[in-house]
Formats: sequence, structure tokens, C-alpha cells
Amino acid sequence: MVQLVFPGDITTHGTLYGGRMMYWIATAATLAASRCARGAVVLGAMDDLDFLGPVYLGEIVTLAAQVEHIGRASLEVGVEVHSESPRTGIRRRTTSSHLAFIALDDREGSRPVGHVITPGSEEEAAVYAAAAARKAARVARLRAEASVPTGHTWPALESLRHGTRLSRLVMPEDALTGTLMFAGKLLSILDEVASITAIRYSRRAVVTASVDTVYFTHPLRVGQIADIRAALTHVGRSAMEVGIRVDAEQPRTGDRRHTCIAFLTMVHLDANGKPAPVPPLTPETPEERRLWTEAESRRAQRKARVARLRERVGLDAR
Repeated sequence: MVQLVFPGDITTHGTLYGGRMMYWIATAATLAASRCARGAVVLGAMDDLDFLGPVYLGEIVTLAAQVEHIGRASLEVGVEVHSESPRTGIRRRTTSSHLAFIALDDREGSRPVGHVITPGSEEEAAVYAAAAARKAARVARLRAEASVPTGHTWPALESLRHGTRLSRLVMPEDALTGTLMFAGKLLSILDEVASITAIRYSRRAVVTASVDTVYFTHPLRVGQIADIRAALTHVGRSAMEVGIRVDAEQPRTGDRRHTCIAFLTMVHLDANGKPAPVPPLTPETPEERRLWTEAESRRAQRKARVARLRERVGLDAR
């Protein structure tokens, strides 16, 4: 899938809006999964997404998506993204991600995919094995987290000093097929809410650096209210982590179902596009200290992950 970066796609820094990239990634992956499954699919999870470099106005973005593993009703899709300057023709690896989909029947329930993958080379066998390992690890993590009540992991917004809350009605244009909200649209909204939270704290423009794995435990449907609560969970020298919880609310009954929790890293850049300091923050309340400690662990894992990714693609690890 090829996209040209238009003025409506960029931030005040002149770089591609992170939410737009997430939308494109979800779209390319959905195309690959739905073609393979010969029908509708829904996104169940998006693995870690790290931006290795900015994409600028007028550049060409190429997204390559392939189905790497098929379960009974699930599909693992890998997406690699490159950006290209039309003037020089130089292509750069921008990011990559892996997404898990579920094939849907006419009633929006799961159904067998009806296909299998047989690797045709050692390279394909390695890709297949890696995808199977990611799926197994994801399933194990979900089973471990199933015993923890969802409300325990996210405090009331009122207990945090730096937060944002958004309630939004899911409209028909938000759905890809049937009544299910397209996950790419939700990811784009989450990025916007994270940006608002970081900008309100730092009073500076920010860009998206990474998104940790997002599990979609319950879908949002047309006519429901998407209740989105974001909070600043950690502040480093130039980076800020924002945690976001999304719940689906039935307008008539008020019943709520947990949809997802996401953690996004936002970075303040100076006029030269380099990371620049933001005001320091000291956690004060028990909830802030708990979230800060958990964020420290994620931050360490994130730095190691990005270093490995940069090493694989031959970029400077700094």
C-alpha cells in the first residue's frame, strides 16, 4: 500500500502524524488478513510499534503487509513501513509492527479461516516460527492477566493531576464492516488524546515515538459511547509516557465493557528535530507512584527493544 504525505497528514513539526501512520498500518494489515480469510476480520491485538525516524511532508510511504501465521480463526500479519524522498529516491525503514486478527462470520462471530500456511523456504519457515511464538506469548500473557480485574490496573482519572477524558459516539463512518468500529480509527484517536495530554503538561509540541502492545478485549460498536481516559504516567528528560484506557458504554443501559489499555510515548522536539527537555515531574500520590514504577519497567523494556530494532536495520542505536 502506497501513500503520499499530504499537508493534512503532518504535525506542527512538519512530520507525519503518528495516528495517521497507525491508521495506515491497520488498513494495510486488514487488507492482507481479509484477502486471506476471504471475508471480514477484526483486529485483536497490535504488537509494539516504534518509530525509527520521522516522515516528512511530500514523502512517499510504502507499507508491505503479509500473513505470517494462521490459526483456526486467527491470522498473524506483519507490516513493514518505508519512507522515500521523491527528490533523492532514498528509502528509509520507518517502523514495523505485527497485528493479530480474528476472521468473522456474517453475525460478527469468529469463524475458521479455512487456510493453512506451508513455508516454502528456510526464510519463510523462520518468519512462520517467529509469528507462532509471538502468538503463543500473547495468549500466555492474556491468560495471566485474565485473573486481574481490569479496574485494578487503572485508577480514577480524578486521582491523577495530569489527565484527559474524551467521550465519543461511535458513528457509522467509524465502522469498516457491519457495526464494529475499525481499530485503525480508534488507534488514531488514542494518539490524538495522548498528544493532548502530553502537550497540556509540557506546553510544547510533541511527536509519537512508540506504542506498546495493545490488546482489544471487547469491540466498540456503532451507537455505543467510547469513553477514553488518559493520564500522564511517567516523565523523562524529553519523553513522556501516556496511559489510556478505553471502555465501551451502552447509552440506554449505562453498561460498560473494557475495550483496551494503551501506553504511548510522546517526545518533545526542538526546532532542529532533536529531543528537547520538558519540565520534570515528581509523583506524589500512591496511584501516581504505582503508575510511575510500572512505567519505569516499561521504559527499560522499550529502550532495549528499540536498540535491538535499530541494530537489525543498521541504524545508530542512540
